[in-house]
Amino acid sequence: MAEQNRLLLAGGFAPRYPHRATDDDALAPVMAGLRSLLDAHAPYPALLLDDHWGIVDANEPVDGLLDGCDRSLLEPPLNVIRLCLHPRGLAPRIRNLPVWRAHLLHQLGRRITHTGGDPALVALRDEVTAYASGDGPSVRPLADPVVPLEIDAGGHVLRFFSVASQIESASDVTLNGLHLETFVPADDRTRQTLSR
Repeated sequence: MAEQNRLLLAGGFAPRYPHRATDDDALAPVMAGLRSLLDAHAPYPALLLDDHWGIVDANEPVDGLLDGCDRSLLEPPLNVIRLCLHPRGLAPRIRNLPVWRAHLLHQLGRRITHTGGDPALVALRDEVTAYASGDGPSVRPLADPVVPLEIDAGGHVLRFFSVASQIESASDVTLNGLHLETFVPADDRTRQTLSR
């Protein structure tokens, strides 16, 4: 939708799709519904992200994962890829950082291709690839059926896989760019730890 609007504007036409702020009254029912999905996913972490991986909203369990992150990384605008890969963010606590880093960079590359080289996404990729990884080759393990996130939290190693979903019927640019990223326990130990 955003790309169609850009093309229309470039041709001298009015944009077809509205682009409202997330706090616009017209979006309030949808945003409230998305908030209820975030809350319902507790005790597991869930995030509402924009099309640049900016955090729009998150449920309470996400707060527990952010302990120990540099305060400057937690100031808006908060970007989940930067937060995961920054050496003062979650990176030191991610047990399988080479694999998770490769996964995130792959997702970022796909979105850059899909958007025709969105400058903000290209800048984000350049920034996060410049971080010293120091974590060896980025290879995907063949043993796991999905790419897990393995993170130290509160004295436990938690293992998650993520599921992203979008609003299929969106007719607003903002809503079309949102996706709900839910983290599901990848093993019984994680499920039991978070259920306590």
